[in-house]
Amino acid sequence: MPEIKCPHCGKTFTVDESGYAAIVAQVRDGEFHKSLEERLKQIEKEKATELELVESKAEREKEQAVTNLTSQINELKAKLSSSEKDTTIAVNAAVQKSSEVLAAKDKQIMELQNSLNVSEKDKEIEKESLRNQFIAALKEKDAEIAFYKDMKAKMSTKMVGETLEQHCEIEFNRLRATAFQGAYFEKDNDAKTGSKGDYIFRDSKDGTEYISIMFEMKNEMDTTATKHKNEDFLKELDKDRREKDCEYAVLVSMLEADNELYNGGIVDVSHKYEKMYVVRPQCFIPIITLLRNAALKSLEYKRQIAEYKQTNIDVSNFESEMNSFKEKFGRDYSLASTKFKKAIEEIDKTIEHLQKTKDALIGSEDHLRLANNKAQDLSIKRLTKNNPTMTKAFEDLKKQQ
Repeated sequence: MPEIKCPHCGKTFTVDESGYAAIVAQVRDGEFHKSLEERLKQIEKEKATELELVESKAEREKEQAVTNLTSQINELKAKLSSSEKDTTIAVNAAVQKSSEVLAAKDKQIMELQNSLNVSEKDKEIEKESLRNQFIAALKEKDAEIAFYKDMKAKMSTKMVGETLEQHCEIEFNRLRATAFQGAYFEKDNDAKTGSKGDYIFRDSKDGTEYISIMFEMKNEMDTTATKHKNEDFLKELDKDRREKDCEYAVLVSMLEADNELYNGGIVDVSHKYEKMYVVRPQCFIPIITLLRNAALKSLEYKRQIAEYKQTNIDVSNFESEMNSFKEKFGRDYSLASTKFKKAIEEIDKTIEHLQKTKDALIGSEDHLRLANNKAQDLSIKRLTKNNPTMTKAFEDLKKQQ
């Protein structure tokens, strides 16, 4: 346990840890508060000193600013007194100039007002003239409409139809030399199947036909008791297209004049009849151009596909021929290998047989050599040895010789 000595009596005593910690904390807190109060007093003193310095500096700057402003005011007063005369002169001149400008503006306004009045009169005259022209044009159109109505009323169904056909033929012939060189566009006169269209258009490239269209022309007078709409003629047109081997069918029609569907341009009815369109007469040339251009692109695609197919066919033929060659070569190689092995076996057999023959010949040579040796060793003595008769005969022969 820590010991503590009293500074007054000099007596030493012990305290436990908690008591010692409390005493230390008490002393430390007292010193801290004392130090804090001294620091606060010092800060307040420094703050007061800085405040005095700032107030002094501000006062000096204020006095300097007042001095400068006083000097500037005096200078401005001097300038103002010297420029009052100039200002008066400038004001008078400005007033005089403004008067002149106002007079000129008033004059210009009057002129514009007069011009506006004249323009209004001219507009009224022009409006009246345009109104009269419009009324005259309307009367002329009404007269023209009445004329055509009367003409249509007098025409038969066949005459009106032929008039539309002639219109289409004329429109086509206008562009035949420039846009449709070499194209076929003639009336369909073949009625072998019981019906026929009006016109057939065909065109070809490099001797290959790439577009064909069956045309049927129907005017508003081409109605019967049972056929009043465009749809009433589509089935027969599709039949004519198929019988005449045409790719497309087009109905050029003036029927249903108030129908916005057909008045909007080219109408595709292929959802009912394959590759069929209904157009107004003004779309006659555009539908030919549209279908022909599409067919030309299709022809180019077909050409590319044909080339691709031909290339693939060549590759396939080459591969087929190569496989055939490999197959034949393999079969011939197999047969040749079999025969070669058989020939080798026969040669081996022949060699073995020849070896036996060789060995036999070698054996016979030994026997012949021995026989030769024996023949060489053969003599009269040996022949007559142990044979008295032969010995006596040879001796007699020798004596006779």
